[in-house]
Amino acid sequence: MASLKILRQRIRSVTNTRQITKAMKMVAAAKLRRSQERAMATRPYSSQMGRMVQSIASRVGKGAAPPLLAGRSEPQKVVELMVFTADRGLCGSFNSGVIRAVRAKVAELRASGFEVSLVCVGRKGSDVLKRQFGDIIRRVHVGVGKHLTFETAEQEVAQQVLRDFEHGRFDSCFMVYNTFVSAMTQELTWRQIIPVPEESVQEEEQESLSPPSYEPEEEEILAELLPRNVAVQIFQAMVESDASENGARMTAMDNAVRNAGGMLRRLHITYNRTRQAAITTELMEIISGSESLKG
Repeated sequence: MASLKILRQRIRSVTNTRQITKAMKMVAAAKLRRSQERAMATRPYSSQMGRMVQSIASRVGKGAAPPLLAGRSEPQKVVELMVFTADRGLCGSFNSGVIRAVRAKVAELRASGFEVSLVCVGRKGSDVLKRQFGDIIRRVHVGVGKHLTFETAEQEVAQQVLRDFEHGRFDSCFMVYNTFVSAMTQELTWRQIIPVPEESVQEEEQESLSPPSYEPEEEEILAELLPRNVAVQIFQAMVESDASENGARMTAMDNAVRNAGGMLRRLHITYNRTRQAAITTELMEIISGSESLKG
């Protein structure tokens, strides 16, 4: 059985840890509200942007479509995966779920004969993946979530992705990130952004007697709209990942606070029992000594 000194040290250590995790939970809860509002506000714009691209793309012939929309004429050989994780840990399975999905996807693509490159947005993903895939990590973005704005996503991430595609360094690009559902639930999401995946046009546009007309021509609009759409989809992934991270961290810290409380209760019980046993032992020794003196 541990001594009273060791038990006091454990109680002090668990108490300090509980205070830290409680503070981290409060900070994550405060950040979650802002990041959740930002993610919810960005979703309609991102969705409508994708629908607009699909609507215009349906009116453009394959021969006139830019590579961002139609892809390259030659067979695809290199697939780039954009991995969105956190810069810090202590957020449950938020990072590990994405990392497991990336490992499985890389194995699947390589088995199909594709080359793979990785772009990591977040330190945790790159720190783990570089042990196994260090030779295929093209770029790592760290700290972009501290001041998360559309300009940051466009200038620091999207423009480099578009530049790599223009230089022929990859043929298609997929993003993997956590979509925010609730503070306790995050949904792992895969999304293709280059080339734009073919989807059906909105039903209301298909049924419309007078489909919309565009000025200038569709090809000119797409030349401006497609790079913008890539930036918007990347920004959407970043805000979803940020909200999911804060929700996962708040839940993880709440569980840590509860576990620390339970551990403290057990330690206090053990401490009191040990202390009582020590007192009883001392009393027995005093009584035994007294009896021996009388004898």
